[in-house]
Amino acid sequence: MLKQISIILVLGIFILACDSSNKPKKPDDLISKEKMTDLLYDLYLLNAAKGVNRLALEENDFDPEIYILKKYNVDSTRFAESNSYYAFDTEMYNAIVDKVKARLESEKQHFEDIKEIEADSIKQRRDSIAKVQKIAKDSIRKTFDKKVLKKVKPNNP
Repeated sequence: MLKQISIILVLGIFILACDSSNKPKKPDDLISKEKMTDLLYDLYLLNAAKGVNRLALEENDFDPEIYILKKYNVDSTRFAESNSYYAFDTEMYNAIVDKVKARLESEKQHFEDIKEIEADSIKQRRDSIAKVQKIAKDSIRKTFDKKVLKKVKPNNP
C-alpha cells in the first residue's frame, strides 16, 4: 500500500510540476505540518522495519501503513489529499521531509552511540575476564612450579 501511495505521490508531483495552474485546493481536513511530519516519520520507520523482517509482519497479518493511519486517526484519502497539497509546494514539503530526515538521523546516531557504548562494555568485560584467567593460570603455575622445585631440589639437612 505504501508503494502504491509512493508511486501515486511521485506521479502526482510530476503532473503538478508540469502544470502549475492546477494547484490543489486546500483540503478542509488538511493534516497539520507537525502531524504530517510525525506520520511520515512513522511510515518511513515502519517501512524500513518491513524491509528488515517482512516475513514476521506477513505471518501476523500486520500492515504497517494501515497501523500508522489508524494511529493518527487519518484515512488514506485524507492522507493522499494532504500529501498532494503539501507536495505541490516543494519548499514546504521539503521542510517537512527535512524534519523527518533529521529526526531519523538523530535516532540513528542515538542507537549507534548506544551500540558503541555496549561494544566498549563488552570489550572491558572480556579484558577483565582474560585478566582474571591469566592471574588464575599464573597462580596455578607458581604453585605447580614450587612443588616441582621442591621435588627436584635435594633436601640439605
